[in-house]
Amino acid sequence: MQQHTGFQTNPIAALGRSTIDFISSLGEIFLFFLEGVRLIFSSPKQLTKIVRQTYFIGSKSLFVISLIGIFTGMVLGLQGYYTLVKFGSEGLLGAAVSLTLIRELGPVLTAIMITGRAGSSMAAEIGVMRISDQIDALDVMDINPMAYLVSPRIAASIICFPLLTALFDVIGILGGYLTGVTMLGINSGVYFYRIDTSVVMSDINEGFLKSLVFGIIVATISCYQGYNTHKRKDSVGPESVSNSTTAAVVLSCVLILVSDYVITSFLL
Repeated sequence: MQQHTGFQTNPIAALGRSTIDFISSLGEIFLFFLEGVRLIFSSPKQLTKIVRQTYFIGSKSLFVISLIGIFTGMVLGLQGYYTLVKFGSEGLLGAAVSLTLIRELGPVLTAIMITGRAGSSMAAEIGVMRISDQIDALDVMDINPMAYLVSPRIAASIICFPLLTALFDVIGILGGYLTGVTMLGINSGVYFYRIDTSVVMSDINEGFLKSLVFGIIVATISCYQGYNTHKRKDSVGPESVSNSTTAAVVLSCVLILVSDYVITSFLL
């Protein structure tokens, strides 16, 4: 008993335990993801569930993605203009706005917005099903809960994230146009000419790769937190659903930014 107390109060031992728990959790999440992907192709009936989730994640996110995209582009146009004009390079505004959006802000902001809207919903819905024994009922009815709840959401996220990111980029570029050309007087032809000569296919591929990775992260983390709500040690019942939802959003956002840095480091 004394040894156990000493182990708990020893900061080095506590750090080691926390590290082991963290690595173990990452391993569980990775296996959870592999099982979810495997079951995407388990039955033709999966297609209907994937379409339903694609509608939920994609169509219902269009408005918020469009709204954030237009204002992000307008802010970039405004900030970019007053920075570039100091160097007499305001004609490069189109290139600055488009490259910033396509390579960085488009994938990241889109993923964070979908995490707040759809990722939290995934975690809460599955968490409620877990604490109300509906997932156990699926097992009793010989329905695989992973195939029924998790796989369609992972597949839908893989489909929706790149498409919504592309929409965000286009609307953001138009937002930069509104600020730079309509309000500040940059030549319209120069704005689009700089975009045409600056953006290359590798920039677009980088943005799509990031959005694909972010979609996998958000869907996997959100579903994992909801699916394992009953295992939480910090709370029970409805409070555990609340904590699972919060953990899903926070962890997804952190991993989005960490993976963004890693991918950018490899591709630059």
